[in-house]
Amino acid sequence: MFQLPVSIALLFLLFPTLAVGGPALVERASAPQSTSTAKLHTLAKSKGKLYFGSATDNPELTNTSYVAQLDDSTMFGQTTATNSMKWDATEPNQGQFTFSGADQIANLAQSTGKLLRGHNCVWHNQLPSWVSNSGFTAAQLTAVIQNHCGTLVARYKGRTFNLSEPFNDDGTFRSDVFFNTLGTSFIPIALNAARQADPGAKLYINDFNIEFPGVKSTAMQNLVRTLKQSNTPIDGIGLQSHFIVGITPSTASQVQNMNAFTALGVEVAITELDVRMTLPATPALLAQQKTDYTSTVAACQQVKGCVGITLWDWTDKFSWVPGTFAGQGAACPWDENFVKKPAFDGIAIGFGN
Repeated sequence: MFQLPVSIALLFLLFPTLAVGGPALVERASAPQSTSTAKLHTLAKSKGKLYFGSATDNPELTNTSYVAQLDDSTMFGQTTATNSMKWDATEPNQGQFTFSGADQIANLAQSTGKLLRGHNCVWHNQLPSWVSNSGFTAAQLTAVIQNHCGTLVARYKGRTFNLSEPFNDDGTFRSDVFFNTLGTSFIPIALNAARQADPGAKLYINDFNIEFPGVKSTAMQNLVRTLKQSNTPIDGIGLQSHFIVGITPSTASQVQNMNAFTALGVEVAITELDVRMTLPATPALLAQQKTDYTSTVAACQQVKGCVGITLWDWTDKFSWVPGTFAGQGAACPWDENFVKKPAFDGIAIGFGN
């Protein structure tokens, strides 16, 4: 989930936080393009990773050219539903579940042999008002979380599931309906409900600004230690990795950070990668973006416990960035016309190709 406020969401990489914005504005004149012919999922697998994938959302599945690329299982071997598995989409009214949008993406993944990452079970955003303004007691909210996460995870068994964004950037816990009512206990409540619903699920906690050493990453490491000490199931940490051109963390910094997590006995994954810039895109910005993608992919490649990488959609046409950050965009490896950018080459170089 990106650089927005943090909260907790159980995400599942079905195999385990954002509305789609408008198209990114890219300067087309003499824009450099990719020269690599790599198939990114095939390449990632050949380098020992489980997958290279892309998030997607239901409205863009009406675009046949987009779907044709997304369906290419040699390019993308995993997908995440960006919105249709969130709480407001799956349980808009208490106890009334609807899965039509989520099933569409799950079926797409199954039909093309992709891993599916569910997104998400508990998060502070995109909550229906009956949750966020409920006034539930601790016991009532516990039951609500258990029912929601249990129902969602049980429907999509065999995947990885997420709990997202529990921290503020200073390492304190985010103030939201879950923390304000239950304190930190909402985290084991959600994780245990997911594990009970599907003993085979892989359970993650996702956050942003934990991709490099700092107080927020340290807070997440401390949380992992606490969960393990209490025998709460936790299998992985998701690095949301919504970066900015020219200030993306170095490869060495990201490797150091990933190793700090894997040393605790959890795996890591880059779950929402993009690298945005101030528009219009220029050859210099696109060249730097290529370098930034290389740095992040190379970091994952150097860490055995980094199992895979997910783009937060593969094309600028459907990127969330312009709708969230005014004047910014061009964050994806393909432009709004589905043409590969230098960033695509950067990914291949990061894998050592």
